[in-house]
Amino acid sequence: MRPRERAIVHGVGALSDAELVAVMVGSGTQGEDAMGVARRVLAEVKGDLHALGRCDLLRLRTMHGIGDARAVLIGAAMELGRRRMSSQEAPLLRVTCSDDIVTRFRPRLVDLDVEEFWALALSRANAPIADLLISRGGQSGTVVDPKVVFRKALSVRAAAMVLIHNHPSGNPNPSAADRKLTTDLCASGKSLDLPVLDHIIIAGMGHFSFAENRLI
Repeated sequence: MRPRERAIVHGVGALSDAELVAVMVGSGTQGEDAMGVARRVLAEVKGDLHALGRCDLLRLRTMHGIGDARAVLIGAAMELGRRRMSSQEAPLLRVTCSDDIVTRFRPRLVDLDVEEFWALALSRANAPIADLLISRGGQSGTVVDPKVVFRKALSVRAAAMVLIHNHPSGNPNPSAADRKLTTDLCASGKSLDLPVLDHIIIAGMGHFSFAENRLI
């Protein structure tokens, strides 16, 4: 039974990753059916759907049997998934735990192949004021200037903040540099009466919270 037929009979949830990609591919190429093309696509990202989500249209277009139209279809499906993750039934009115932060930031960070460093500015009631992009770097790190962090936070009259950055490697554990930066920013925050409540590292579907691990 072909993937589309299986989806109609059993539901989309019954399809394998390759079958889902085959549905987006639609048809095969000369000498290869849609499932064959789909398996090639997944093989190029070693079966990692997060890696597939990080592929831009240029990369997708160069895959065997894809081309412009199919690249756009696959890219659109991945973008819908990201937007679904970022949509919330109700706006975040108050930060109560690290999961609130992860829910807010994972969609924008999960598929990046470079590091970004953000600060979430909070009111005295821990209500979000602004999402502040501090810096953007490469795959192995990004430079964070403490002066920029606090200047941006003070410009929106933050009473506290949470730091967030991603690890494109997929490993959420903090590096020695992450630990030192967190210690330095926490110390500066205390002197300015603008406390850093947490620093969260997002890596794929995993994350690390400095506060939950008693490192703040």
